[in-house]
Amino acid sequence: MTDAPDLKRFLADARIDPEVLALRPDYRAALLVVDGIDPAASTALGDALVAEAEASARELLAAGPVEEEPHVAAWREAYRGFGAKPQRTRNSLEALLRRAGGDAGLPRVNALTDVYNAISVLHRIPLGGEDLTRYRGSARLVRATGAEEFDAVAGGVEVVEHPEPGEVVWRDDAGVTCRRWNWRQGRRTALTGGTTAALFILDALAPVDDAALDAAVDHLATALGGLGADVTSATRTVGAA
Repeated sequence: MTDAPDLKRFLADARIDPEVLALRPDYRAALLVVDGIDPAASTALGDALVAEAEASARELLAAGPVEEEPHVAAWREAYRGFGAKPQRTRNSLEALLRRAGGDAGLPRVNALTDVYNAISVLHRIPLGGEDLTRYRGSARLVRATGAEEFDAVAGGVEVVEHPEPGEVVWRDDAGVTCRRWNWRQGRRTALTGGTTAALFILDALAPVDDAALDAAVDHLATALGGLGADVTSATRTVGAA
């Protein structure tokens, strides 16, 4: 195993700030933490899932505009709730559906990222992945003060950004790990080809129910099992009762 934090302790310490739930009382996050991933695992599983996801996205886009997909529409409304403009700042689900259904298809990054991107599209649920060994403390979803640091890349150059005051962000003790709820993940905790322990966050708003969220978690956990011979994992759902 790696030097990742204790999985169950990490989950027990994860928090969603009451100010976020006041904004969207229907919000739930399923957190899946995984250790024992094999960085050298075959990418065949990711290839198959990506192909399935791209076909699913093309079918969706052929039926109507992506912004009319119910969960995409719910996330557009949530973004407006903290001042973001969804036409300019697309939630990760909408961005992936547009990419997956287009000529270029889903971006190919590494086996872990390819797997979770595909499952995000297949289940119509925003899904992010982070390198668990790079975390400092546990994950917290808060409304930013604007003083927090966010490590990013702009124009090929590493920069430190700051979220807008009131913006919904995931963070740990060292700074922001994902801006605008599920818009853009940071550089510090990004998954790489060498990641062996990871945190995955699945975001749900109504109309996605708990059964659909659980199904996405189960699919992801099963897929990740194909990327390591000795994977251990734990899950926790936080948010609305």
